[in-house]
Amino acid sequence: MTHARHMRFEPPLELEAVSERLGISKRELAETAGIPASTLHRKSRAQGPFVTARIAEMAEILHRIAGWAGGDRQALAWYRAEPLPAFGGRTAESIVKSGKASALRDYLDHIALGGFA
Repeated sequence: MTHARHMRFEPPLELEAVSERLGISKRELAETAGIPASTLHRKSRAQGPFVTARIAEMAEILHRIAGWAGGDRQALAWYRAEPLPAFGGRTAESIVKSGKASALRDYLDHIALGGFA
């Protein structure tokens, strides 16, 4: 583990490493990603395309905002709780869970380039 202010989540994503970096349990990781916690109990399911894609989407969003937020754990707090006016007050967590991660990435790119929320 490096001592960087925030870490990059790179494939292949190890679920235990992601949950450890964020300071949450695997159950909380699953809930935050919108995946049934029981899915992570079986390695074959936990490494399935849906689960890995959803965790990767979440990790990518967290990585994008970690610098703005002040670190991985602060990014997670933002992800879970900050209402985004451009999405009708929904949180990033809600947006990713509903399968709209690409719209959220576009929004974050817009903000990073100096656009308004």
